[in-house]
Amino acid sequence: MKNIKLINSFLVLFVLGLITSCKPGVKPLKEGLWRGVFTLPENEIPFVFEVKGKGVDSTSVYLINGADRFELKNITYSNDSVSIPIDLYASVLKGKLTENTIEGQLVKVGSDKPVAGVQFKAVFGELPRFPKSSETPSVSLAGTWDINIITPKDTNKTVGNFDQKAALLTGSILTTTGDYRFLEGVVDGKKFALSAFGGSSPYLLKGEFTNDSTFAGEFITPRSTSKVEGKRNPKAALPDPYTASHLKEGFSSIEFTFPNLEGKQVSLSDPIYKGKVVIVTILGSWCPNCLDENAYLSEWYKSNHKRGVEIIGLGFERKDDFESAKKSLSNLKTRLNIPYEILFAGKSGTESASKALPALNGISAFPTTIFIDKKGNVRMVHTGFNGPATGKFYEEFKTEFNGLIDQLLAE
Repeated sequence: MKNIKLINSFLVLFVLGLITSCKPGVKPLKEGLWRGVFTLPENEIPFVFEVKGKGVDSTSVYLINGADRFELKNITYSNDSVSIPIDLYASVLKGKLTENTIEGQLVKVGSDKPVAGVQFKAVFGELPRFPKSSETPSVSLAGTWDINIITPKDTNKTVGNFDQKAALLTGSILTTTGDYRFLEGVVDGKKFALSAFGGSSPYLLKGEFTNDSTFAGEFITPRSTSKVEGKRNPKAALPDPYTASHLKEGFSSIEFTFPNLEGKQVSLSDPIYKGKVVIVTILGSWCPNCLDENAYLSEWYKSNHKRGVEIIGLGFERKDDFESAKKSLSNLKTRLNIPYEILFAGKSGTESASKALPALNGISAFPTTIFIDKKGNVRMVHTGFNGPATGKFYEEFKTEFNGLIDQLLAE
């Protein structure tokens, strides 16, 4: 009798194990292209993504914006729901899943305060980001533009740089602190619209040409809607990014000591940095422009560090907590395959970054990049970053960057 009870117990455990491993009712995202729409009170912001992998445990989602593909992993399922985490930006796309739709919210999970989610719905299929234009474009947005983004408190002078092929648009808007990364859209007669969602905040720029050299419109995010005015200008440019931050009078160098991701204290005065050209990049894992800059620096470093160049990243994170920062900065380092040291320098914010480097007059933007010569002297400080979405401005930055490093190495 005891043996029969023992066998029955084993059978029950075996059956329970089978039921658990089969994950009944769970169906993964359908592989292929999807089109989503964030719904705001008076606007919709479309976005596009691709699902790759057919298994419940092997799916990846790629957010698509122009030439950019941003991979999202660690997708989880529960009954009829799906959660798509966006690790670097401490947010998640979560919603109810059917065979061909997802309906839910973009929710911030890394905030100390409750944040209302942004409603979205996504539909499976190779659908255009914006409806196909009903009219042939009568004006081109291609080229550079002076763009004023007008808020109730201020007018932000920015620069737009766009490319247009037939009715299709790509490009970005540059600001003094960075750019809005990869915008993508269409021209329909005299009207145009571009959107982007790369994992942080969704954006929508829409407008109408008043003539071939000016337009008026709106720049829309889930938090605000601002009026926009654009004027074509082939020589449009922002203020010199090397003038915003600089050394205070009486200083020639900077000093710091912060822990790396293993908890070891690292200083700019360590032997590895002595007699070398050093690039210090002030970053945050939550900062899209920092992502672009460190993607560039990571590849550049692999080809150039043997020339006598080192890079250090100073990470300022959402929480002033080492374990939390270690997780987020490690995600950044792994995603971009960064080979140089990333240190945890404090809580996110320009005030915190300014206090960490008191020899400077202040840090006004993430990222900020400091160039140090072989003698340990600060030679230049660059504010912001014009990433690959900005086209010719990105190419100009790379030329300036390499020229400056060549100059410092030759000294």
